[in-house]
Amino acid sequence: MSAQGKTTKTAGNGNVAPGRLEAELWRTADALRGSMDAAEYKHVVLGLIFLKYISDAFEEKYAELETEISQGADPEDPDEYRAEGIFWVPPEARWSHLKAQARQPTIGTLVDDAMAGVEQDNPSLNGVLPRDYARPALDKQVLGGLIDRVSNIANPVCRFLVQTHGFVYHQR
Repeated sequence: MSAQGKTTKTAGNGNVAPGRLEAELWRTADALRGSMDAAEYKHVVLGLIFLKYISDAFEEKYAELETEISQGADPEDPDEYRAEGIFWVPPEARWSHLKAQARQPTIGTLVDDAMAGVEQDNPSLNGVLPRDYARPALDKQVLGGLIDRVSNIANPVCRFLVQTHGFVYHQR
């Protein structure tokens, strides 16, 4: 974000103006009000933020690898990412896929499957990520709206939120 207080947008990484992050997070929590106990908000929201964060990092490296194909790079090789300490994100777990499906009634199952796929492909995350987005108590229209809101949060902000609110994972 720029020093002049303007919104900064980076390729597909969302945009939130300085000072608006807190308001955006409150709107996200407000969307959950009535769907679940307030103590559960953070698990739902932070799980989505973490998934967006690792997907954004993955997509950035993917774009870089695409420019290096002539030199032998393979954007679909998980080892290319692991060598850089970046989590491998399977196609069904990539944020762009989830965002495109956000308004589908099956979005809860899609997010759970995305979390399971990330855990399967990244053993250091096994059993760590939340996988209860398909539960009946979580309104799927609300969940789709949350995905849209999280899409507006830039990756550096996601990184900060992940690191300061309990989702600090490192590639092993």
